[in-house]
Amino acid sequence: MDSLKSRALAYHEFPKPGKLSVDSSKPCTTQDDLSLAYTPGVAEPVREINRDPENAYRYTNKGNLVAVITDGTAVLGLGNMGALASKPVMEGKAVLFKRFAGIDVFDIEINAPSVEAFIETVVNIAPTFGGINLEDIAAPHCFRIEKELRERLDIPVFHDDQHGTAVIVSAALLNALEIQGKTLGTAKIVFLGAGAAGCACARLLKIMGATNITMVDKDGVLHSQRHDLHANNRDLAIDTNARSLAEVMPEADVFIGVSAANALSPEILKLMAPKPVVFALANPDPEILPSVAMAVRDDILMATGRSDFPNQVNNALCFPFLFRGALDARAKQITVEMQIAAAHALADLAREPVPESVLLAYNLTELSFGKDYIIPKPFDPRLIERIPPRVAAAARQAN
Repeated sequence: MDSLKSRALAYHEFPKPGKLSVDSSKPCTTQDDLSLAYTPGVAEPVREINRDPENAYRYTNKGNLVAVITDGTAVLGLGNMGALASKPVMEGKAVLFKRFAGIDVFDIEINAPSVEAFIETVVNIAPTFGGINLEDIAAPHCFRIEKELRERLDIPVFHDDQHGTAVIVSAALLNALEIQGKTLGTAKIVFLGAGAAGCACARLLKIMGATNITMVDKDGVLHSQRHDLHANNRDLAIDTNARSLAEVMPEADVFIGVSAANALSPEILKLMAPKPVVFALANPDPEILPSVAMAVRDDILMATGRSDFPNQVNNALCFPFLFRGALDARAKQITVEMQIAAAHALADLAREPVPESVLLAYNLTELSFGKDYIIPKPFDPRLIERIPPRVAAAARQAN
């Protein structure tokens, strides 16, 4: 771990601090270049944008620029680290946007005294951008922030911790269920964790056809008699006499954990139906380690959030390509239909033969659709070819 710490710190410090820089996309080496880049030439696009705001997409980088914005209240698995400490993560998101989808990013870390102040700050800076990616904002105020920004802005606003996770989970689950001989419409699905990610995943799966979903949080099952539920999870409560994870897991087909390390015991895992699907997505330590799970269930199909195990459920498979499609279509919002299109595109791609370049990137000799490969790898060059066009098509169809 000390080696990882030293390498990570060196990576971020050298040869110059941070992971981002701004490069000019136009030449500026002569007096004539300078007169076009700045005064007096810059006055011409200013006039055109003032005449018609849509011209900002023609004369500026707005159409390919996304803001990655946070208040630092829910940083990775670290919790409330504050806005400034979240900056390395936001820079990292920017790197992935650029590397995988050619999208430019400004990372913005906001110290706001209230939810209202945070929302107003984002609204006030929004004209700069073609899209807003909200990141690492704690529940429940993340729900209100996204809702109000979506209502007030005319560019896509996307909380990746919610909907990016939902897209990837949905894509992976479609394939996992098929491999295990089950269907989304008939599977009994149990969620452990009913925060932003868990609720978004459950809602998207319901829209896609899931009919039997039980949510469990630290206080037990989300049932209709609980008085501590709020507007952001009350719709997921069910009528049941069950009150604990142990009571709802017998004959469950799917377990999706977005909770905490070691939250799923081997004893409870044994209660699941034959050929279960287990997504243990807590990071860095999953709800149950694959080695522990497979020691008690040899019929299991597993996914985690870690890159050192098969089937990593990784948001990097979603947000760069989803935004690429949204920007290409000049979408005003990222709709549920666009998310579903991305999920199906990802699921479909995993069923195709894997390119040699992917095997080389991951030092593998073989990889094919099956228990250890239910979702594409982030370095698959076909992602940029397959996902954005289907997202863009869904956006245009909605218009």
